[in-house]
Amino acid sequence: MPFKSKNEPFPFPNELYPDDWFRRLTPEEIFPGRPEAPVEVDLGCGDGSFLLAMARQYPERQFLGVERLLGRVRKVCRHIGRSELANVRAIRVETSYALSHLLPPGFADRVHLLFPDPWPKRKHQWRRLMCQPAFLGGVHALLKPGGELLFKTDHEGYFAAAVEALAGNSLFERIDWSGDEFFYPVTDFERLWMAEKRLIQGLRLRRVG
Repeated sequence: MPFKSKNEPFPFPNELYPDDWFRRLTPEEIFPGRPEAPVEVDLGCGDGSFLLAMARQYPERQFLGVERLLGRVRKVCRHIGRSELANVRAIRVETSYALSHLLPPGFADRVHLLFPDPWPKRKHQWRRLMCQPAFLGGVHALLKPGGELLFKTDHEGYFAAAVEALAGNSLFERIDWSGDEFFYPVTDFERLWMAEKRLIQGLRLRRVG
């Protein structure tokens, strides 16, 4: 059953809530009226700080935040409303379901996966998204030709495992990401890890084919 607060509208005006959760959406349903604008998707958008900073910086682009936790989606939607940003929306759904069932193929110019759960225990490491062929295949399908996947983590083991998984994957090619080529805001998690002197590592990957 959908969550509905007595004091808040449901869904929020900037919340993507499909009429049918069992079919692929069209680009027009996600961002009505601007089919030509570049699209970026933030998988696991958290509190939305990165998402909103990008939307402010690039008003000519459109941004979709995907997040499974209800409280975070509500927080993101409130921030969007207060900011009066017209180029950003959020949806409450699992990343895997969004990729496999909802988002249209060839929809995004960029996909962001920033500081996902590193699943540090050995018995859980199969859950790491960047090491799952199904996840990489889903992102590849979501991206336009030449589109990019940008990934960051503070967990050295996860980064090494992602690099290893990509070495045997023909869907993406690694390209240079010096960090100062374009505006890329620091997330709250990243700021926290940097304060703790953790090593932040990232991958910038271009879709092949």
